[in-house]
Amino acid sequence: MLKSLAQAFKRERAPKSKTRETIETFVVAIVLALGVRATVAEARFIPSESMLPTLEVGDRLIVEKISYRLHAPERGDIVVFDPPPRSGFERGNAFIKRVVALPGETVAVREGKVFINDQPLPEQYLMEPPTYEMEPLTLAAGNVFVMGDNRNNSADSHVWGALPISNIIGRSAVRFWPPVRIGLTE
Repeated sequence: MLKSLAQAFKRERAPKSKTRETIETFVVAIVLALGVRATVAEARFIPSESMLPTLEVGDRLIVEKISYRLHAPERGDIVVFDPPPRSGFERGNAFIKRVVALPGETVAVREGKVFINDQPLPEQYLMEPPTYEMEPLTLAAGNVFVMGDNRNNSADSHVWGALPISNIIGRSAVRFWPPVRIGLTE
């Protein structure tokens, strides 16, 4: 009896047209792509010089969105985020900066250096040392302090304060353009 039901089912299904198969494949591909972009990874473009020399204008990156579901951001991570409301920038204009201080730490800028808990932060990635001073700021739980590697040409936490971790979209993982600069972003 099962065999006859299976045969009847096979006879009733009409073969799909090539057009229908193409449309179904296209729809599935779009849904998968949107799902991956929303939850796993997305491409981003670098529009400014705020992260020189690490990232150049025109670089294209893959931003992964999974790691911060497993652990908190770490010092040195390059993160993409929505700016906080007090920054004066609209949500949706994602920024990219480096995490320099973590929750509970006190950050200050003086004598051309960033200090974390009164200890100078070793930074080999800077364009040039900061030419400004910043009074000590202790970060509350759930906040980090982010700065561009081009410290003197970056709208970052030294301007608008701590960044809520909840604003972080993801971590910069790989530069895929231009081809001569393909590699991990660190």
